[in-house]
Amino acid sequence: MLIGICGKSGCGKSTLARALMENHENALHLDIDKVGHAVLTIEEVKQELVKSYGESILSEEKIDRKKLGDIVFNSRIEMKKLSDITWKYMQIEIDKFLENNKDKIIILDWLLLPISKYFDMCDIKILLDIPYEVRKERAMKRDNITEEAFDTREKASIDFDKNTFDYVINDNNLEEIRKLVKLIWQEFYIQEVLILLQRDIWILLSKQVNY
Repeated sequence: MLIGICGKSGCGKSTLARALMENHENALHLDIDKVGHAVLTIEEVKQELVKSYGESILSEEKIDRKKLGDIVFNSRIEMKKLSDITWKYMQIEIDKFLENNKDKIIILDWLLLPISKYFDMCDIKILLDIPYEVRKERAMKRDNITEEAFDTREKASIDFDKNTFDYVINDNNLEEIRKLVKLIWQEFYIQEVLILLQRDIWILLSKQVNY
């Protein structure tokens, strides 16, 4: 089972993911942003990025994420260029993770999930549509960034179609998160019971036909 969590910076995606994991021992969280960070250490990726952005993005012969971020967060075009370079490597890692954990409930957390192939693969899709001021205050404190830096980050974000999500939450307080988590797991268990019932009915009918 795949659960997709989307929302702009500071909306609380990781908080919701942790809450989901706390209520189900078989759940794993994959923060796709961290996959993107990891592939920057791949030599082929490094060479392609230097070719596109120049050696100014390097620090001690490694990709400096802050320097790279200063470029890509200022432009959706530059952000797309970065995605075009890193995405094929990211897919390899994501697909490997999904394949190795097929028996688990995977929580995919990513801003850009709706424009990836993984969005349609999700059994449950959640959008955290939290007000700008709330997100800004949280992100500035969490990432130790200025308001200007946050606004720059916002420019590279995407817009979401609420109609494509199963759940949309607008008030990201702990009580609302708990309610959402409870609702999601109730739906999951109902689906599990229905699957088992369908299996048992099929087995029963098969025995009757064979008889």
